[in-house]
Amino acid sequence: MLNVRYLFPLVATVFLSCATVKSLPDPGIETGVSRNLANYRKANISEVHYLMELDIPAEKEQKIAAVAEVSFQLKSTKYPLQLDFKEDKSLLKKLLVNGMPVEIQLVNEHLVVDQKYLKSGKNGVSIEFWAGNGALNRNSDYLYTLFVPDRARTVFPCFDQPDMKAVYTLTLKVAKDWNAIANAALRDSVLTANRKTYHYKPSDTISTYLFAFAAGKFKKMTAPMDRLSGNFLYRETDTAKLNHSLNEIFRIHGNSLKFMEQWTGIPYPFQKFDFVAIPDFQFGGMEHVGAIQYKESSLFLDGGATKDQLNSRSNLIAHETAHIWFGDLVTMNWFTDVWMKEVFANFMADKSTEEITGKADFDLKFLVDHFPAAYGVDRTIGANPIRQDLDNLKDAGTLYGNIIYHKAPIMMRQLERLMGKDKFQHGVREYLKKFANGNASWPDLISILDKYADADLQKWNKVWVNDSGRPVVDYQLEKKDGKITSFNIQQKAEYGSGNASSSRVEDEKIWPQLFEVSLYYPDGVKELTVNLNAKEVAVKEVIGMDTPLFVQFNSSGQGYGVWPVDNAMFSKLYKIEQPLNRASAYISLYENMLNGRSIQPAALLELLMSGIGQEKEELNLKLMTGYISTIFWEFMKPEERMAIHNRLENVLWNAMINQPKANQKKLYFKAYQDIFLSKTATEQLNLIWKNQKAPQGLILSEDDYTALTFALALRMEDNSSLLQSQLDRITNADRRKRYEYIRPAVSSNLTDRNAFFKRLELKVNREKEANVGVALYYLHHPLRQATSIAYLPKSLDMLVEIQTTGDIFFPQSWLQSTFSYYQTEEAAALVTDFLKAHPDYNPKLKAKILQATDNLYRASAFRSTAK
Repeated sequence: MLNVRYLFPLVATVFLSCATVKSLPDPGIETGVSRNLANYRKANISEVHYLMELDIPAEKEQKIAAVAEVSFQLKSTKYPLQLDFKEDKSLLKKLLVNGMPVEIQLVNEHLVVDQKYLKSGKNGVSIEFWAGNGALNRNSDYLYTLFVPDRARTVFPCFDQPDMKAVYTLTLKVAKDWNAIANAALRDSVLTANRKTYHYKPSDTISTYLFAFAAGKFKKMTAPMDRLSGNFLYRETDTAKLNHSLNEIFRIHGNSLKFMEQWTGIPYPFQKFDFVAIPDFQFGGMEHVGAIQYKESSLFLDGGATKDQLNSRSNLIAHETAHIWFGDLVTMNWFTDVWMKEVFANFMADKSTEEITGKADFDLKFLVDHFPAAYGVDRTIGANPIRQDLDNLKDAGTLYGNIIYHKAPIMMRQLERLMGKDKFQHGVREYLKKFANGNASWPDLISILDKYADADLQKWNKVWVNDSGRPVVDYQLEKKDGKITSFNIQQKAEYGSGNASSSRVEDEKIWPQLFEVSLYYPDGVKELTVNLNAKEVAVKEVIGMDTPLFVQFNSSGQGYGVWPVDNAMFSKLYKIEQPLNRASAYISLYENMLNGRSIQPAALLELLMSGIGQEKEELNLKLMTGYISTIFWEFMKPEERMAIHNRLENVLWNAMINQPKANQKKLYFKAYQDIFLSKTATEQLNLIWKNQKAPQGLILSEDDYTALTFALALRMEDNSSLLQSQLDRITNADRRKRYEYIRPAVSSNLTDRNAFFKRLELKVNREKEANVGVALYYLHHPLRQATSIAYLPKSLDMLVEIQTTGDIFFPQSWLQSTFSYYQTEEAAALVTDFLKAHPDYNPKLKAKILQATDNLYRASAFRSTAK
């Protein structure tokens, strides 16, 4: 029996809900998925279920016949129903609404159903159609869906917004020799002639961007992961990679699952846990419920893999596993908060490795993984906040980038440190349990965490989450008679109040944070924690202490900003004992070089060269060799390169020969291969390529020899024979296709390169976005820029279409691969002229241009200053 005292509040709630729906404004019919439409549908539609069948021919050129039955509860029929479908009307063959045939109306990317065919309560829409190919990623013998952020609507009519979670009951008809994977567990499979039909059980309740399947000629492995068992589909054929990787892939998944269950207090929340490795996948991975997708080359490593590659694989698997709780179980309301799922995926992946490696290794890896990448965007005038506004999901792809993947974890670690680990964990657990199987926003989370925190998180949130940029830190250390008399530290915004990307007056902004400063003495180090919670703070603890040999800011690597470097550190840099402290010093030196304070590019290159053979930590070597390459190609004039390359080549080669560890040898070798210009180095590398015999102790894979081929090809007047010979060596079909795609971009024949770039104007020639990025790197290499600079105007003209037709990381990849190595005033002027000619350009795309060309402008300024 219903308790009467609860009846009136319940009835009132029902009436309030209906009134709320009716009071919402007409969402209109506009392209994309507007926030108004999303809000109206969320208030009006519930209990969505898609019953879908796709008949997939083995031949990619043939159409995919499809049927979808969409059932849902409807509160109000005030406005027409809109199902999102970003495809041609000709693909829609038949429409039934509640059993009645209805004329098909496709308006501004929406299948519109007039309200006269609808009713309050349960409704059913049945659609017979040809599936759109926009996000099916069809290949000659396999395909996979990738619907994030709003691309489900390019394949089938749906409510393509993250807060309208639904159940999917899927049937796939495929070739007899194909395997398939989907979100839900398999109910049964039926063989008939040359076809196989997979019937899947109803899925868990998920958002459209998490609905997924893959099918094709995949091999299948089933193995345990902690207490679960999973299926793995893959196409890799290299025996060495398979032997080194298959069991390890399952082991890492098991460890990640165990950690996440323990940390969150929530057992694995879905019906199954399978995954698939895809050649030339656009991302590192994608967290589809029950059907995680990975880039094949990121999972399959051989005995020659570096520590960084092994760490990257572990992090990738831990990242996608963490998404099961952060993104899949609890999903953001709107893509304004897409960063929430990404920050927790990265942050929790990092925390899981801390359990295995220990704090010292974790701190170093966190610093090297996140800070350079975050600074790479946040130092630019195009920097974006972590949390960004979004009016329409068609622009959701522009939100992605290194700020949400790398600055956000740094911010989250600062937040955890501010609150304390236990309080932070309690708050996050409450958030996950409260919103499980639903949707939430950052304000929902921050309001929960605020209950557990002593500090004012709302105030903290404004500068760290809602604003962009970083502080520039400076200091004054006064001394007398060998003793410190005062030590004051100041912070200011990197850009002044005229910075258009900021939402507040920059001159008043402070970044409250905790960081460490170390004072180095002949007999030891004194490390102090500083609370930088004002524009200026006095470090009173050091007053009266002996004057140190030098001071190092941010020695623990947890503070965020441009930290000052003490010139007295330079001569003692490689005597700093802890790898973490050295890594922090390398990063600070590089950031100060870019800001034009403390050290110039040539001097930093010399400093790095002097210690490259002394550094023993592999992650630090990766950092150093990356900086060496960047300075050499982006911040040195051609004549400066010619003056130093012989010495740099010798330093790297000798360091490689004298290094006993194979992984570190490989880092030196890759750096050498990247910068070589001399005839001696060319002959040396050509001999290694020709004989397929690496220097003693160095392990090179087929992919390594392919990279060596391209490096040699860039330096040859006629490379056609070399390029053909390497192709003849490659047996794996997927890798042959990748090589054949990239080859004309590396060709010594300008006609080939021009034709390759011309082909990029057609979307069909940009389908393998990962390969496009690699090809553009070679096309725009500094050794080719005399001719490739002609491609820059058209590359900018194409950006809007790239953003419209490509996946989420493609605009950034397109720009970075195109502009990364340019340094001339001519190239900078082309970008400036383009932006001036387009004053009303999409602000988020403009920001990405400014991010990608930041080094170009800095290098151009260095060159003009040096004249």
